Amino acid sequence: MSSAHRQLSELGSATVYEAGGRRGYVDLDLVQVVPGSRAAGPARTVRCGQDDNLMAHAVMAEVQPGEVIVLTMPEPRPVALVGELLATQAKAQGAAAMLIDASVRDVEELAGLGLPIWARWVRVRGANKELAGTIGEAVVVGGATIRQGDVVVLDADGVAVVEQERVEEVLGASLDRAERERRKRTKLKAGELSFELDGLRERLQAAR
Repeated sequence: MSSAHRQLSELGSATVYEAGGRRGYVDLDLVQVVPGSRAAGPARTVRCGQDDNLMAHAVMAEVQPGEVIVLTMPEPRPVALVGELLATQAKAQGAAAMLIDASVRDVEELAGLGLPIWARWVRVRGANKELAGTIGEAVVVGGATIRQGDVVVLDADGVAVVEQERVEEVLGASLDRAERERRKRTKLKAGELSFELDGLRERLQAAR
C-alpha cells in the first residue's frame, strides 16, 4: 500500500467523500465481512458474465499487490461470486480488498481469513463458470463509476471512489478536513456547541 493509499484508508470513506466534493459515493447497503477492517487501493475492475464467476478466477492471474478487486455483473443478483477459495487466492496475490456487487458465501471462513471484503449480499447460491467477461473496463457500483486505477476507500461507513487523477488533490483536502475536525472536536469536548460554531443558529433563524 502506497503512502497516499494508507493515508486515505486511515482518513476513512466519509472524510474522503466529503473532502472530495461529495463525489464517488457507492450508494449500497454492503456487508463488511471482516468487522473493523478498512482498506484503500487502486481498483482492478472485473465485469463477470451474468451469474458467472469465470472472470473472478481469471483476475487472480492479473491482480497486483495493493489493488482492490471490484467484481460486478451486468445485473446485480444474489449469486455468490466469491467464497473461501477465491478469497484465499486474492489474499495470496496481495490484493488489498475486494468489493463485490453480488454475493459471497463461506462468510465465517472469509472473516477468519482476514482479507477485507465488502459484498452486496450473503447467499449460498453458487455461480457458473462458463461466460467470458472483461477485466479493466469501467464498471458502475451503487451509482458510482469505477475505472481501473481509480482509488477505492472502504471501511465500516461504506465506500468512496477517488478518480486516479484527483488522488493527491483529494488527499490534501481530506487531511485539511481531518485537522479542522480535530480542532473542532477539542472545542466540543470543552462544552462548545456546533450550533454556534457552525453558524447554525443564524441559519435556523433564516429558515423560519
